Amino acid sequence: MDSSVKIISPETGSRLGVAGGNYRIIISGEQTNGNYAVIEMVVPPGGGPPPHAHPDTQEMFHVLEGEIEFKTETGKHTVTENGFVNIPLGGAVHCFKNNSTANVRLLCTVIPAGLEKLFEEIGTPVLSGEMLPSPELTPERKAFLKEIDIKYNQKTYPPDFLG
Repeated sequence: MDSSVKIISPETGSRLGVAGGNYRIIISGEQTNGNYAVIEMVVPPGGGPPPHAHPDTQEMFHVLEGEIEFKTETGKHTVTENGFVNIPLGGAVHCFKNNSTANVRLLCTVIPAGLEKLFEEIGTPVLSGEMLPSPELTPERKAFLKEIDIKYNQKTYPPDFLG
């Protein structure tokens, strides 16, 4: 078990194009004995994932810059800078979207670690600040994402599932 103190510089961590955003894995489960992972998410205007649920993962978001709309089964919520969202264990359906005209920066913590591995599989390596469009949902991409959902015990819903 690695119990050493980790100091992470702003340049460290793999950067991935995911859901139209730029995700940096600040610290992975490999560095935390699988206990947690922390991902910085830069979400461009219009960006964000479709509704989804992952019952085995608690996911927490701290809005570092900007404002973002979170949708859950209880409704829509605009979360502003320094706001916080907790998605508990159990599989609450959720998604977020940047409806503003500026990038939003989120700090996402997942407990236990593992969701960062999903991002590594579906994402594309990018540079800092680089935003790639979401990949086209071809039949092959849909089949791949379905396999990823099964592998990581996640369920993805249609874009209009939460209204």
